[in-house]
Amino acid sequence: MRVRVLYFASFREAAGRDEEEREVPEGSDVAALWRDLATEVPLFQRLPRPAPAAVNREHSPASTILHAGDEVAFLPPVAGG
Repeated sequence: MRVRVLYFASFREAAGRDEEEREVPEGSDVAALWRDLATEVPLFQRLPRPAPAAVNREHSPASTILHAGDEVAFLPPVAGG
């Protein structure tokens, strides 16, 4: 099934794109998608766990099961001052 992945800020720079359509197996969750992306994006490999995510614009835990057509945005860490 296909999902749309959005990249923001440092994640966009690391991935080299704003968004992409991605094929994932049926029954995949957010964590599985993150692990798949981490095989291609070294920055993602360095994080101790999946980044916070929003599925269809709602904050979602890593255990959220994905469905065809879902939009997944991983939210990079931010620093404030």
